[in-house]
Amino acid sequence: MEAAITRYRLLAIVVGVMLLLVVFVGMPIRYIGGNGTPSAIISPIHGALYIVYLAIAYDLWRKTGWPLKQMAIMVSAGLIPFLAFFIERKIVREARELAAVQT
Repeated sequence: MEAAITRYRLLAIVVGVMLLLVVFVGMPIRYIGGNGTPSAIISPIHGALYIVYLAIAYDLWRKTGWPLKQMAIMVSAGLIPFLAFFIERKIVREARELAAVQT
């Protein structure tokens, strides 16, 4: 399960950083600066990585046997700026505690 935790942690951080780039770099440049190029580059990358993140989150959720509510929390992490970092810490801590109990 440690491999699934590591994959989840890495993707959660990357998706969180990409979302911050979209919100705090791409969107201001688009709407304040009038240049949509950065947003047009960053947004699809975030979207593609978010889809990979969902698959990785599902894998971890399936291996842990958590309730559906936990999966909903994991999914929300890639949608709200800064939330990914808090959720990632919580999920990784809980998954490692569960892995320690199972061994």
